[in-house]
Amino acid sequence: MLGFFYPNKGDFLAVVSNFNSNKLAKQVTKAFNCSVTLPVSKLAAFDFVPGVDFSDNWSFWKFNYPAVMLTDTAFYRNKNYHKSTDLPETLNYGNMAEIAAGLEHLIKKGKILAR
Repeated sequence: MLGFFYPNKGDFLAVVSNFNSNKLAKQVTKAFNCSVTLPVSKLAAFDFVPGVDFSDNWSFWKFNYPAVMLTDTAFYRNKNYHKSTDLPETLNYGNMAEIAAGLEHLIKKGKILAR
């Protein structure tokens, strides 16, 4: 169903949150959009939506801490994800550099939500 709202090509960064972390997700998305050229999309969803809790963000949500997951949507977009074919030459280093620059901007500018 999400395919109706989001691109079918993994050429963007997804900022994924549950509804309790939506404010943080908005701040992270805004900071990234101000600092990178890579397209950024935000998704706030119920915790039970498949894939929303596939990372460390879930353990923070469990204790009511706001958290987001930054992802290219992993195995939904990359057939090599966590397989023997997941090799350095299958990675997009340009996009990785953009994400690192966005994270640097986010941290240095203090754009992180204070609890």
